[in-house]
Amino acid sequence: MLEVISMCKRAVDLGLTIAIIALLAPLASADTRHLQPPQDFRVIDTPNDGGGSLTLGWSILPVDGSSLRYQVLIAGSVDGPYQEVAAFPHDKHFRKGPKHPWWIRLATPNNHRFDLQSGKQVTFEDGTPYWVKLAIDNGMHSAETKPLSATPRPNLFNRAQSNNLLLLILFTVAVLFSIRRARKAPHRFLRRIGGLDAVEEAIGRATEMGKPILYLTGSASMDNPSTIAATVVLSEVAKKVSTYETGLIVPHRDPIVLAICQEITKEAYTQTGHPDAYTSEMNFYITDDQFSYTAAVQGIMLRERPAAIFLLGYYFAESLLLAETGHEAGAIQIAGTDADHQLPFFVIACDYTLMGEELYAASAYLSREPVMVGTLRAQDLGKAVLLGALILGVALSTAGEIFQTETFMYAVQVFYDFK
Repeated sequence: MLEVISMCKRAVDLGLTIAIIALLAPLASADTRHLQPPQDFRVIDTPNDGGGSLTLGWSILPVDGSSLRYQVLIAGSVDGPYQEVAAFPHDKHFRKGPKHPWWIRLATPNNHRFDLQSGKQVTFEDGTPYWVKLAIDNGMHSAETKPLSATPRPNLFNRAQSNNLLLLILFTVAVLFSIRRARKAPHRFLRRIGGLDAVEEAIGRATEMGKPILYLTGSASMDNPSTIAATVVLSEVAKKVSTYETGLIVPHRDPIVLAICQEITKEAYTQTGHPDAYTSEMNFYITDDQFSYTAAVQGIMLRERPAAIFLLGYYFAESLLLAETGHEAGAIQIAGTDADHQLPFFVIACDYTLMGEELYAASAYLSREPVMVGTLRAQDLGKAVLLGALILGVALSTAGEIFQTETFMYAVQVFYDFK
């Protein structure tokens, strides 16, 4: 009887063992599948770079687990030894594709991508082949891909910026075409700007009153676009002033701007046939200190009582002080700046204000020079194209969200590289 009971226990234990093995077999095979390395692992020289970099790519594993980690191993030869240069969990370093042009982006955005660059752990020599392999580890088991070779090299051209090159070419063609048309029709329509139409009125008023004109070019140096625009407008104002034989006062706080404005004023008087009326004292230097310069100009306003004041260029906190003093002096004031934080003060205290890009268009508006007018029209055309692209991109993105499809989103990727 005891032998029979013992045999039964052994049979039960054997059955339980067989059942456990049967239950664990699918898990073991699943774990084996889980540790299969990516079959599409690839290593290439990083495109559109200056060298010293390799790019790794592979598809996400369908059985990625929270404990799975990737390890990047590199060696100078296929036989090794291999050195670990990077390790990261499975949910890091996904391909997003913003660095590549839209025509070479991968259709699947969920691929892994890792840029291996020269740094503390590895130093690449351009032109030298390197062997790279990818290892996966879940804490209990690991697997590796076959080693692949790639050679880092610097690229002469950045193809990711091809869209910018295309835009540059198209804009250049538009500028040349607009200049040609402006030469054939020099009196082409330009949008009326009230502040510039008042230039003749301001100069005429100063002439009738026998008082000078005060012209300020701002507080920035010559590398500021608004200062350049102010000096160009000074040339047109000086031409009209020389014709009417009106006094001109141009104080400065930058020596370089002073030297350039002296030459501009002298050239303007020469072109109008009044070189003898020009004096070097029209342009003079005060100081580069902000409020010392402001106080000196305020004193000039109150002593000379100019009939017209031009405040063009880039201004800081002195804008309201100058504009208020000019108003107290009883002058007609024409201001213009692209400093948006100072525009409200000019709008309140001045008679006319050129806002933002109107200052840049002033030289073309006053001179009607074909080159300037053509460039201005080409800029407007470029803005219209970019505005249309922006509206189309927003419409495509909105349509993609409404219809829950990525078809529109792939189309809008074209605009991501226009920057």
